[in-house]
Amino acid sequence: MKEKFNVMGMTCASCQAHVDKSVRKLHGVSDVNVNLLAENMEVDYDPDKLTSSDIIEAVRKGGYDAALYDEKEESSVKKKDDLKERRQALVASFVFMIPLFYLSMGSMMNWPLIPSIFLGQKHMMIFALTELLLTIPVIYINKHYFIGGFKSLFHLAPNMDSLIAIGSGASIIYSLYAMYMMAYYMGINDLSSAHNYHMNLYFESSAMIVTLISLGKYFEARSKQRTSAAIESLMNLAPDTASILVDGIEKKVSIEDVHVGDVVVVRSGESIPVDGVIIEGSASVDESMITGESLPVTKNEGDMVIGSTMNNNGRMLLKTLKENQNSTLSQIISLVEEAGSSKAPIARLADIISGYFVPAVIFISLITLIIWIIAGESFHFALNMAVSVLVISCPCALGLATPTAIMVGTGKAAKMGLLIKDAQALETANKIDMIIFDKTGTLTNGTPQVIDVLENDQRLLQYGISLEAMSSHPLAQAITEYQSVDYLEVTDYNEIQGQGIRGIINGSEVLAGNLKMMTENHITVANQDYSLEGKTVLYFAIDGKYAGLMTLADSLKPSAARVIQELHKRHINTIMLTGDHELTAKAIADKLDIDYRSEVLPADKERIVRELQEEGYITAMLGDGINDAPALTRAHVGISFVSGLDIAIESSDIVLMKNDLRDLITIIDLSHAVIKNIKENLFWALFYNSLCIPVAAGLFYHSFGLKLSPMLGSLAMSFSSVFVVSNALRLRLFKTKEIPVKENIQVTKKEEDIMITKENCDKILKIEGMMCNHCQKHVANALNALDNVEAEVSLENKEAYINVFNKKVTDQMFKDTVKEAGYEITGIIINKKYNEKNYDKIIEVTDMMCKNCRNHVLEAINSIEGVHVDVSLFENKVFIKGNASDDALKEVIEEAGYTVGTIKEIHNAG
Repeated sequence: MKEKFNVMGMTCASCQAHVDKSVRKLHGVSDVNVNLLAENMEVDYDPDKLTSSDIIEAVRKGGYDAALYDEKEESSVKKKDDLKERRQALVASFVFMIPLFYLSMGSMMNWPLIPSIFLGQKHMMIFALTELLLTIPVIYINKHYFIGGFKSLFHLAPNMDSLIAIGSGASIIYSLYAMYMMAYYMGINDLSSAHNYHMNLYFESSAMIVTLISLGKYFEARSKQRTSAAIESLMNLAPDTASILVDGIEKKVSIEDVHVGDVVVVRSGESIPVDGVIIEGSASVDESMITGESLPVTKNEGDMVIGSTMNNNGRMLLKTLKENQNSTLSQIISLVEEAGSSKAPIARLADIISGYFVPAVIFISLITLIIWIIAGESFHFALNMAVSVLVISCPCALGLATPTAIMVGTGKAAKMGLLIKDAQALETANKIDMIIFDKTGTLTNGTPQVIDVLENDQRLLQYGISLEAMSSHPLAQAITEYQSVDYLEVTDYNEIQGQGIRGIINGSEVLAGNLKMMTENHITVANQDYSLEGKTVLYFAIDGKYAGLMTLADSLKPSAARVIQELHKRHINTIMLTGDHELTAKAIADKLDIDYRSEVLPADKERIVRELQEEGYITAMLGDGINDAPALTRAHVGISFVSGLDIAIESSDIVLMKNDLRDLITIIDLSHAVIKNIKENLFWALFYNSLCIPVAAGLFYHSFGLKLSPMLGSLAMSFSSVFVVSNALRLRLFKTKEIPVKENIQVTKKEEDIMITKENCDKILKIEGMMCNHCQKHVANALNALDNVEAEVSLENKEAYINVFNKKVTDQMFKDTVKEAGYEITGIIINKKYNEKNYDKIIEVTDMMCKNCRNHVLEAINSIEGVHVDVSLFENKVFIKGNASDDALKEVIEEAGYTVGTIKEIHNAG
C-alpha cells in the first residue's frame, strides 16, 4: 500500500537523501519518494510487514520527524504560517545583527557614531562583551540550525544545518577562547598580546552567517510558496456549498454533504459544485478553469458537466455522479500533487551527489584548517578559511534544482489543461522519437460522414434516408444526418447480416447495403473503387434497379495534419494504427504524411509498441485510454484524451483535458523547457560549488590574493538557492505554440480541396480588419458556412481564398457575410486556376450545380481511356487533355444527365 507522510526538519538535498535511506532500509518497503520542496514523502510498503508507526520511527532515528499526512494542517496554511515565523525571526535577527556588524567593522574602519567606550586598548573587554551580548540573541533566534545540525551530525547523517552549526559554532568557540586570552593578557598587563586576540574575534561572523542564511531561506520559502500556486488556485475553484433538492424543497448544504444521486440546483452565475448530468434545463458553461478552453460550451439536458466550472447563464438541475473527494477537480489536484512530488530520473544525479556531499565538505574544511596551519599561517586565518568552506558549500541549490522545476512545470501544464501523472513521464517526453497514434477518435473524429451522393433515381435520398432511419448502425445515423427529409413509412423492414437492410416504401422494395447485397440480388452498380480514397460505399436499389450510391468516411480532426507536420519538424517519427484495410489506411496516411499499420486488432497494438521499442525508439502512444490500454501501458509515455477520465488516468501517464491534438505539441515543448530548466539549475548548483569551494579554501590566495570571508560565503550560499528557485519560476512564462486549425478536413478530399491556395482557388477576397488568429478563424467559419463554398483565410496576406461550386453564390453574398462577421471586403479577384493552354478542349456544361454534379461529370469522362479531366464548377467548364472526339465526350456527359454547350478546341495546347 501507498501512504503519504509529512517530514519535518529537512533543509537540503542531503536531508532528503538521509530520510530516503532511513526508510528504504526497512524490511517491507518497496519504494520511497521524498520531496524536499513539499516536505513530505510517499512510501509504498507491505502492511503485513510493518506499520506507519515503524516508518515514522525510522525517520526519527535518522534525525528528523514525521507524521501521517492528514495529521498536519492544510499545506497552504502551514506554509503561510511558516513564512510569517521566518519573517519575524529574520527581523529580530537583524535588530541585533546590524549594531553588532556596525560595531565590529566600524571600530576597524573608523566609522562615525561609535561611542568612545568601545574604542582603544583599555576598552577591549567592553567591546568583546558587547559583541557577545549582541550575538547571543541572534544565535538563540536561529537555534534550530544548531539543534538540527548537531542532531543530524550525531546520527551520522550530516546535512546543511550541520555545516552551518559547525561553521558558526567554530566562530563562537574561537571568539570565546580569544576573549579569555584577552582577559588573561590584560590581567598581566600585556596589552599588545591582548590586542592581537581582540583583532581575531568572530562574533559578528557567527551572527552574520546564520542571519544571512535565514535571509536566503526566507526568500527561498517565498519563492517555493509560489511554485505551489497552481495547486492552490485549483483548490480555490471548488465551491464550499451546494443547493440540493430535498422533497422538492431547495436546501443549501456543505459540498462534503452532497452524495451520488442528489439533485443539485445551479443558477446563472454560480459555480457548478459537482460532476453531474443535466436532467433539466440548459446553460452556457465556462470550462476554461478545467480544460483551458477559453470559449464557453452550451450544455443541454443529458450532457455531462464538470464540478467547479462556471454557469454563465441558464438554470440547471443536475444529478450528482461523483462525490467531492472523487470529482474531476479532485482527481486533477491529486495528479498535479503526485506529479510535483514524484521524482524524475534526472533527479537521481542530485541524490547521489547529495548523499556524499556534506561529509565531503566537512572533510575538505578540516583538511583546509590543517594545511593552512602546516603552511605557517595563524590559527585564526586557518579557521577563517575552514569556516568559509563550510558555509559556502550548502547543497540546498542542488536539492531544489529538480523538484522546483517539476512542480512549476506540472502546475503550468495543469493550468493549460494537461495532466501529467508523474515526473518521469514529463522527463521521458523530452526524449520521445516515435509517437504511435490510434486512428479512430484520435486522428479522426470517430464518426462517419456522407461525402458523395450519386443518384440514378431521383427518389434515392428520400427513400434511402427513410430506410436508414430504421437502423441503429453508425453508417445509418450518418446518412440520416446528411439531409433533412420527410420520412416515409417503411414496412417489412429487415436487416440482412453482413449485407445491409431492406424494406417496402410506397409499395417499392428498397435495398441499401454493400456490393455483396447488390450482387446477390443481381443488381449492376456503378463500377468505381472508392476504397482508394478511404471511403465506405453504400449502394441503393429500388424495385430491383440500381438507384445510386453514397460514400462515407471518417473525417480527420481539424488539426491532425498540422500536428503531424509539427512533430516531424521536431524529428519525431509518427505511425498510425488502424483496423481499416490497406487501401483505406493508405488513403488516410497519405493525407497526413504518416506511416501506418493496417488491419491491426486491439491485441496487436501492444505488440507493435513493443517491437518499436526493441528497435530502439523512445515511444509515446496516443489513444482513448480504453481499447488502447495495453499499448498505453507498454509505451514509454502513454497519452490519452479526457474521455473516460478514470480509465485514462489508470492506463496513461498524461491526460489531454481539452481533447485537442495540438496539446500533444504543447506537452512535448513543455517537457523540453522543464528538462532544460533542470539542467540549468543542476549546472549552476554544481558549478557554484565547484568554483566557490576552492576559493573559500584559499587555493588562489597566494597566487591572486583571493580569499572569501565567512560572511560573504554565507550570503552567496543563501542566494544560490534563491537563484535556482527563481530560474524554475520562469517556467510560468511558458507559452504554447499556436497551431492554426483547418476546419472540416475530410479524409476523402483531393489535395487541391484540402489546401485551397492563392494559386488554385476560384476567387481571392481582400479583407480588412483581421488582427489575430481569432479573427482569421472567425472569417473562415463565416465563409465556410455558406452553401457551395470552401474557404481558406490567410491572416498574413489579409486574404481569403475561395472555391465556389454554384453560380448562385454571388460576390454580394461574400461581402454581406464578411461584413456580418465584423470585417470588410475591399476587393474581389477572379483567379483562372486552369490555364487553357494546358488542355486540348474546353467544354461548357451549364447545368452543373454542386460538387456531386462535378463528381458525376468526372466519373463519366474518366470512363474514356487516355483522358485527363479537370472541372471548374465556378466557370461551368470542363477542361480536357487527350484525344477523345467531341461526339464521345458529348455522349458520356449527356448520359450522366447534363447538357453540353459549346466545345472549344485549343490548337496551341501543350
